[in-house]
Order: sequence, then structure tokens, then C-alpha cells
Amino acid sequence: MINLGALSDTHRPRKRVQRVGRGLGSKRGKTCTRGAKGDKARRGYKGRFGYEGGQLPLYRKLPTKGFVNGMFKNDVYSINLGRLNFLFKDGDVINLKTLRERGYAPRDPKGGLKILAQGDLKKNVTIEAHAFSKGALEKLEKQKISFKVLGKKDT
Repeated sequence: MINLGALSDTHRPRKRVQRVGRGLGSKRGKTCTRGAKGDKARRGYKGRFGYEGGQLPLYRKLPTKGFVNGMFKNDVYSINLGRLNFLFKDGDVINLKTLRERGYAPRDPKGGLKILAQGDLKKNVTIEAHAFSKGALEKLEKQKISFKVLGKKDT
């Protein structure tokens, strides 16, 4: 009967482990590649993160508060024309509300909805968005699909 202990990996050759501290002739004898003396040459040494040998570490020199640009970030939910083909039927109105109802817009973005040009929209729908890419506008005008550019979203 075969069991897990009997299996062996036949796809990769086993890496030989470099044994250190086995005499001067092994090229890894005497100090065993640890250099000479000091904490780092001893067993059980663990370097402390950010420790700079007694000098004040950089993370303690840096200020802990200050300006953060996140407050002013203009978050936009963008979706491609090709994706809208699969989500909506003919005659539907596409906007942020309908996308959220169907579970495709996971949040209420500060910057609103932007339509991007990748893919082709073959359905006759009405699109209401806060922004359109140049390519998307060209495609929508060429295919005579009605769209409405909403003003900047109030936060």
C-alpha cells in the first residue's frame, strides 16, 4: 500500500545543504562564515529592526504627524464599455445607482463614475456618468448611444 511517507519529489533535484563548522579544509570552518567576535558571531543572535548601533534610529527621527493627502483624494469608480454589455439589457439606464444595486460598484466614490473605452457596447442603453474618456465619447457618438455627463459629484 502506498502512503504519503513513501512519495518522493522526482521533478526537482535535491539541493545540497552547505554544512558549516566542519574543519578548516571544508572552506566553511573556524568562524563558519560569521566573521570574528561580536554579537553577530554568537548563537541565537537576532538583529533588532531599525537598530543602528546605538545611533538614534531613523524611525525615531522622523515626525509622527503631518500632512496626509488622503483627505483630498478624488476616488473614481471606472468601468469599461465592454463590461457594460454583460451587465445590462437594451433600454436600461446605466448610472452609479444601478451599478451599486447589481453589486458591481462596491462603494460610493467621491469622484463619481467614469466610463472607459475598452471593448464595444452593443446594447441600446442610456449612460449617466460623471466622466467619460475621450475614446469612450467617440465610440458612443459613433454608435449613436445616448449618454449624459453629470456635473461634479457633491461630497
